[in-house]
Amino acid sequence: MTSDVRVDAAVVGGGMVGLCTARELARAGRTVALLEADRIAHGVTGHTTAKLSALQGLAYSRIRKARGDDAARQYAESQQDAVTYIRHLTERLGIDCDLEAAAACTYAADAVGDDDLRVEADAARAAGLDISYTRETTLPFPAGAAMWLADQAQFHPRKFLLGIAADLLRGRGRIWERTRVTHLSEGPPCKLTTSAGHTVEATDVVVATHYPVFDRGLLFTRLEPVREVVVAGPVPTDAHIPEGMFLTEGSNTRSFRTAPHAGGRVLIVAGEKFIPGDPKDPGAAWHFQVLTEWARRSFPGFAVTRRWATQDTFSTDHVPYVGRLHPRAEHTYVATGFGGWGLSGGMAAARLLTARVVDGSAPWAELYDPVRFRPSTEGLKALRLGARTAKHFVADRLPGGFADSVEDIAPGRGAVLRGGGAGPQAVHRDASGRLHRVSARCTHLGCIVHFSEAEGTWECPCHGSRFDVDGAVLEGPAVHPLEPHDEEGEEGSGT
Repeated sequence: MTSDVRVDAAVVGGGMVGLCTARELARAGRTVALLEADRIAHGVTGHTTAKLSALQGLAYSRIRKARGDDAARQYAESQQDAVTYIRHLTERLGIDCDLEAAAACTYAADAVGDDDLRVEADAARAAGLDISYTRETTLPFPAGAAMWLADQAQFHPRKFLLGIAADLLRGRGRIWERTRVTHLSEGPPCKLTTSAGHTVEATDVVVATHYPVFDRGLLFTRLEPVREVVVAGPVPTDAHIPEGMFLTEGSNTRSFRTAPHAGGRVLIVAGEKFIPGDPKDPGAAWHFQVLTEWARRSFPGFAVTRRWATQDTFSTDHVPYVGRLHPRAEHTYVATGFGGWGLSGGMAAARLLTARVVDGSAPWAELYDPVRFRPSTEGLKALRLGARTAKHFVADRLPGGFADSVEDIAPGRGAVLRGGGAGPQAVHRDASGRLHRVSARCTHLGCIVHFSEAEGTWECPCHGSRFDVDGAVLEGPAVHPLEPHDEEGEEGSGT
């Protein structure tokens, strides 16, 4: 098949990493094609809480423990460089994206967490960040110690990326939305094939799809998908909400900041993390309720007017994977595993990948190299992730994971039913009573999906793929929809 498009570089994915990488490559003189399965700046990036900060929870003590002082220093340099560069681009390109200078604060929820915070402050200072540590906070609720990093920023990521996209199109770049890439041939030259059968030929390819849709380096064994809920609402006129971007970690993560909205301010509160599709988790609706109750207690008068969930991937050593797609790759690259910090991390990845493509080398390349694997620091977590995936692959096929018949499925809900020789089926009953039936096997690696009532989606607990009730892919790594399921001849269908 001859190619429909021929460019120097092709980027798969239109979020923070994809758009920034495409723009950097175009400004370096490359012809660039960016291919996005949905709409640019719409997926994970469009649902982030939008903090730009080199202070990232307890990152530096974790990196220091796993990789050493030099790795923590390089990570701090790359993240602060990204924050500075985003502010520079916003000003130079005249992007109206509600950019505001803000201090970042990590605080301990209570005195029990003060020791961890002190260790983090020491590690962050050793990494080169100008950290202040205090036992006094301006928070409107009881808390432990806090650490601060001044001169960070917050912004509207979608507005920023639409400005980046406009600059890409002014240069040597082109964008194709609603274009799902389903196959990669590494060449040379590399060739991408879309679900519609079109092809793009490129010297270099960057896979920037959040969770890699092409994973020839087996990164899925070292990536953990995590979903998190967010609530937002107008700031009450008499509310006491301190200025800054706040985060506390642990089993009860809470993150909050305010942002300009409709002539006033809106409070954005995040937290309540869970594994998507985990049948043992109480579900997104429960997490929304818990987070909402916390926000109302913490900020009297606060009323939720918007809510959503977002998803991220976590690496095994707290540093993203940015670089070669696999050990023998020469012209294919990947960026993933940002652990909730995909804005500063995404720009750092874009600058690193551009340097790799243009110059053949890049600062911090060894730190972020996806090919790295250190059994002493990553092995235990990788084994745990593998065991959890294997458990879902087997246990979710046992009888306890299935409903008996469609009569057991109430309107607005979904369940997995046995489907005879055709295999398990994922069945959703909509508000009108109509049934939507698709295969329950995730098209990524075959795990059984589970239904999220709060979001009305099918989710894979193994690697985080998400589908709508008719099987269309909402989030990868799956690139193919859940297969339609023929209800005729089903066992226990109840029809």
